[in-house]
Amino acid sequence: MSLQERVKEKVDCIYQRLRTHVTNIGSSTGSQRHVFFVFGASGDLAKKKIYPTLWWLYRDGFVPENTCFIGYARSQLTVEKIFQNAAKYMKVQDDEREKYEQFIKINSYVHGSYDKPEDFERLNEETNKISGQATAHRFFYLALPPSVYGSVSEMISKHCRPESPGFLRLIVEKPFGKDLESSNKLSEHLSKFYSEEELYRIDHYLGKEMVQNIIVLRFSNKIFSRVWNRDSIAAVNIIFKEDIGTQGRGGYFDEFGIIRDVIQNHLMQILSIVAMEKPRSTTGEDIRDEKVKVLRCIAPIKLEDVVIGQYIGDKDSTDPERQKGYLDDDGVPKDSRTPTYAQVVLFVNNERWDGVPFILRAGKALNEKKAEIRIQFRDVPGGMFDEELTEHGVKGTLARDELVIRVQPNEAIYLKVNTKRPGEMGFSIEETELDLTYNERYQDVKLPDAYERLILDVFTGSKINFVRSDELQEAWRIVDPILAEIDKKKVPVIPYKFGAVGLREAFAGAAMHGYIYTGTYVWKDERSGSIGSSSQDKERSKSFGKEKK
Repeated sequence: MSLQERVKEKVDCIYQRLRTHVTNIGSSTGSQRHVFFVFGASGDLAKKKIYPTLWWLYRDGFVPENTCFIGYARSQLTVEKIFQNAAKYMKVQDDEREKYEQFIKINSYVHGSYDKPEDFERLNEETNKISGQATAHRFFYLALPPSVYGSVSEMISKHCRPESPGFLRLIVEKPFGKDLESSNKLSEHLSKFYSEEELYRIDHYLGKEMVQNIIVLRFSNKIFSRVWNRDSIAAVNIIFKEDIGTQGRGGYFDEFGIIRDVIQNHLMQILSIVAMEKPRSTTGEDIRDEKVKVLRCIAPIKLEDVVIGQYIGDKDSTDPERQKGYLDDDGVPKDSRTPTYAQVVLFVNNERWDGVPFILRAGKALNEKKAEIRIQFRDVPGGMFDEELTEHGVKGTLARDELVIRVQPNEAIYLKVNTKRPGEMGFSIEETELDLTYNERYQDVKLPDAYERLILDVFTGSKINFVRSDELQEAWRIVDPILAEIDKKKVPVIPYKFGAVGLREAFAGAAMHGYIYTGTYVWKDERSGSIGSSSQDKERSKSFGKEKK
């Protein structure tokens, strides 16, 4: 049996155990029923993510037995229309058509308001009829605008709770408020009607394979445990890049901006996992306890540690979308100063991380789609190889080692190291990598979508990958003052062209904090020519610090 076959066999065995666990949730006899509600069933999130995810889980056997699905929205819709709208996102194969039709048959739709008790009472009556069991476990997914979270969550609790012994789980999508005050207000409101155990605040980045792997990488490998601290690490860079603009959603995005939309949640969650101490166990509460502890060690962001930008159209592009700037998007005020790009620098004030900069960078309308964590190690002390570097025309010292965790796309973990150039006499040095690229090592293993993992976690009751109220409060405490200061002082946004690598000022800020860009390393796929090009490399080299792959 080949290595790939052994890996696939192990994964299939794990999946089968999980299927057995999921299908028997809530009852040893198998008679317990379950109802999964999609609130906002007519919206984009439901169409593009929630319904496709539910189908994939059903197809793969990861939905509890005796489960039905109910969509709810204000629109006059039918189940057929919902699935017509979502069809291109479902990815149904020809040999899955029969199974897909079975899935559609266990879906229903109810329309109603988001704030009238009589509509929720009617929904409760319909649910009892559809499920045939008033004690059915109920899962409510709020794929809704934040403006209606308050009324909907109250109405569900008052009028749609199952009878005992059925349980209720409420899944709330980000954003969890717009600032510390509104976030606390939402948390206080939810706490009036739900226990913390019933709440599942979903940040889909916590469901990504590589984010989940950070915990295993850190705490199951002795080689990393000894160097994961200020003595060995010079800087940590957490990067989020998108190669698209707001695509007609500018009106929504303008209310929040890139700091609220990405940095305060996705990147702050990654930071807390990278920086936390070793949890007592792998249970949700132990892991979340450690995440909160590390967030409490971070002071609010300072204005001098912030760079913000806003994309403008590239008039030289042949792509109509790239020709448009942020202010050209419908719904965006022409005088908007909302940032579409931001870099912030944070410091964790504890014994492990004192003095190490955590550089969080996020932007839209950039040159590529990418999310990664770059952990850069300190310089090798002494000048043992200085003479060899000089002889080969290399200025400065050896390139720093760097551990890179590629979250998306093309998941990978690679360690950049210095090595002797093969075939040459003496100590000619070049940079290369120790590489674990997932689509090479795990060729036959399907990596589940983040929403698949998280909705499956809701079914099983696992809270490891969901945000607790005190985590949320600490993240907002760190970010909220700088948001207020940016608005109060009307800090100007730096324009950048659609498709840019990033902002020169951001690279300069990272360098000032000790993150070194050498521009000398080339990722293996570029060496083979499959990704990137010489023209792209030349364009990068024009940018300050030459952002490396």
